[in-house]
Amino acid sequence: MAEENSSLNIWPEIEKAEKENRRELVLQGSAIDKKIQDSGGLHARLYSLSLLNYLEISQCPSLHEIHENIRHLSHLQSLILCRNKLTSVPKSIGDLKTIKVLDLSVNQLQALPEEICALSELNTLNVSCNTITALPDGLSKCVKLASINVSKNALSRLPEDLWCSKLELLSSIIASENAIEELSSQVHNLPALKVLDLSSNKLQELPYELADCPKLKETNFKGNKLKDKRLEKMVNGCQTKSVLEYLRAGGRGKGKGKQQDGEVGEKVDSGRNVSKKKSAAKQKGKKEAEEVDELNRMIVRVLHASEAPTAVTVKVSAGIKDVRPYIVCCIVKGMNLRQGSALKRFLVAQTKLHDDICAKRTTATIATHDLALLKAPLTYDVRSPDTLKIVPLGRKEIKAAELLKQLQQEADEQRKQKKRQNVSGLHKYLQLLDGKDLYPCLVDAEDHVVSFPPITNSERTKIRKTTQELFLEVTSSTSLQICKDVMDALIIKMAELNKLAFEFKDDVGSDEEADVISDGPAANPASSELTVLQVKVVDEEGNLKVVYPSKTDLMSDVSNLSVIR
Repeated sequence: MAEENSSLNIWPEIEKAEKENRRELVLQGSAIDKKIQDSGGLHARLYSLSLLNYLEISQCPSLHEIHENIRHLSHLQSLILCRNKLTSVPKSIGDLKTIKVLDLSVNQLQALPEEICALSELNTLNVSCNTITALPDGLSKCVKLASINVSKNALSRLPEDLWCSKLELLSSIIASENAIEELSSQVHNLPALKVLDLSSNKLQELPYELADCPKLKETNFKGNKLKDKRLEKMVNGCQTKSVLEYLRAGGRGKGKGKQQDGEVGEKVDSGRNVSKKKSAAKQKGKKEAEEVDELNRMIVRVLHASEAPTAVTVKVSAGIKDVRPYIVCCIVKGMNLRQGSALKRFLVAQTKLHDDICAKRTTATIATHDLALLKAPLTYDVRSPDTLKIVPLGRKEIKAAELLKQLQQEADEQRKQKKRQNVSGLHKYLQLLDGKDLYPCLVDAEDHVVSFPPITNSERTKIRKTTQELFLEVTSSTSLQICKDVMDALIIKMAELNKLAFEFKDDVGSDEEADVISDGPAANPASSELTVLQVKVVDEEGNLKVVYPSKTDLMSDVSNLSVIR
């Protein structure tokens, strides 16, 4: 990338940031990618915007490198360089001493410079979806690191100093879909570790020291061929509590854990005196595996639209074809949102799906509704910015054009705050509607807009703790299959959360809706089974376009998920 392009016509986005002394700049999408092609790289004037504390350059496949002059952006706190085709990162990135968030995900990186370890303020590191074969040694110098995501790379090991006690804030390690062969026994040195995902690797054993992580709440070791087949069954059920208790007991009664040795050891001592006969031992092992398998079982029952008297149909207008053409919907019954933090966990899971599989809503968007508040039939339609009205979550009724204007003004105000780290709330999705003359919307029988993808859904149909049946929608401008994949992932996650709520039977939460909880269903349902009712999507003539879930949907490889059709 040449410095000569500083003499070329300055990009209007950069010029505006200069004139307005902006603290935030987002360069994204095909229009920016074309400028990168024409300029032979990023415009050199970009590196003179020394006031920036947030810089995002994303979805630009022509971007292969970042110039070493990135060091001049000395006030950067967030650097987002995701979904490009970067093949290297300059060593000068180590000079960005104020960086807190660094996102290099979905590129073509094979290595990271050691200088990254000099980022003493770094809080969040995301290098997922690259081809990195090894992480640099020295990450323990990033003493403020709280979250690291290295999933979908080519790692065979994690650096030993990642388990250093100096990393006392490190709470989340996501390293799924690599080739990692061993989890260090030093994992217990991380006092704040809450989430550990090493699914789809090459682990054969889990260290019993894992049970000594004081705050560990969520683990995922699915897709590893463990030597201990009973443990493999348990991890495939994602039952963190059971897995940790098993490890604390030292596996099949070996009693190696540091905590609760006597208590748990007593439970497994009887296993030491099993018959010496091989047939008896094999039968006992088989029974234990079946018990664990049944304990972890998640059941999703599919109810066909023809079997349901209250089936809902979504009609798609012809105009949606050129705006956001793909939609799938379904109804879920049996989801218990009343207990403890169940609703909060569900909303957090939805946000995570938006960030991950939905690629920050750029490939697809999820919306959830309280079915009891929907007036069927529904229409997936398009409207102009001045005629589309919605009651956005947490706001009063407003036209879409005015809503976007308000959100843009809020974003501009936030840009002036020197301590900003991230684009917040809905503002990060505004650019997804750039250049659109018509906006997509889901409309109910009373002509109320209940969803305005990818921006927001309506306060009218907002889910609450008292919600008994959910209407789910996934829309996309990319493909129908992406909608189905996202919906599959959402339902599987709902099944996991419902299983968790059922097993732990949290107390009913005391929040702003506590006064109406007594009117809802029983706090402790008889089972965690979910029922998914098909929803048909038809064209204006009533011809079927898609039904979800069909026979080919929900074909998950999750071993403890049973889908009954």
